[in-house]
Amino acid sequence: MTDTPDAVDRHVERWLPVVPDLDADIEGTVVRMIRLTRHLRAVKDRVLADFDLPAHEYDTLHALAGRRGRAAPSDLAADLSVAPASITARVDTLLRRGFVRRIPSTVDRRRVDVELTDAGEAAWRGAMEVQGAEEHRLLGALTPTERRQLSDLLRRVLLVADQPESR
Repeated sequence: MTDTPDAVDRHVERWLPVVPDLDADIEGTVVRMIRLTRHLRAVKDRVLADFDLPAHEYDTLHALAGRRGRAAPSDLAADLSVAPASITARVDTLLRRGFVRRIPSTVDRRRVDVELTDAGEAAWRGAMEVQGAEEHRLLGALTPTERRQLSDLLRRVLLVADQPESR
């Protein structure tokens, strides 16, 4: 707990007289989540630009790395919630950059899988590590116990967000 006010505290103070029934805790929490999301998005955009990786290429490399460096294009499409044709275009671009290669499937010889190359893994890992360093810097303001508590609390909120809205 800190007694140091931040910009969000000033935001809430400004709005309380305008919206008397404003729940200061809810407003403060939501505005802080939005600001943190914007900050992390800006960091990601800057890092990807530094690594010359468009977001869709990074996301594809990330999904492929999450499947231990090898996957069927249909699995990547499902992981990324995109059409199979989009994956084909992404793989073609990554192939030209030397970040992936197509290899025969071990399951069905009529199919091909996509495999991460050393260059692709290096690009993905480099960008991920820089982003991860910023995440560690931010959450380093909390103790390990506080980080666990924050994660648990956000999980509860996200589970509600994932439910269909009742009208």
